[in-house]
Amino acid sequence: MVSIKAVVLDDGGRVLLGLNHRGEWELPGGQLEEGESPTSAVRREVLEECGLEVTVGPLIRAWVFEPVPGTPVLILSYGCTLVSGQLRRSAEHASVTFQQPHELESLNLPEDYRTDIGIWIHSR
Repeated sequence: MVSIKAVVLDDGGRVLLGLNHRGEWELPGGQLEEGESPTSAVRREVLEECGLEVTVGPLIRAWVFEPVPGTPVLILSYGCTLVSGQLRRSAEHASVTFQQPHELESLNLPEDYRTDIGIWIHSR
């Protein structure tokens, strides 16, 4: 399975996160639809999950994650910049929010997402 993820930063340098139903914070994103490019999927997923329009930048990195043991998922993380919209959550998340990078340490956030966030912040 392939999943795309968006590292979205707002004008203040805060990162967009969603709280999933496993109690973990994650980057918005999801699976590619048939015939869809990864960058189109990133834009669609952020809009569907969070109500926000983004500009999709470069691929940050590709890595394998097991959200459930025995179920590997190839993650493609893209750097994104917030364009417009009103933040809202979909049924996919219990909460969506922007967090300052220094606030991430206290969150239940997988280490690979922290890595992707750090790469995107430091590349800008």
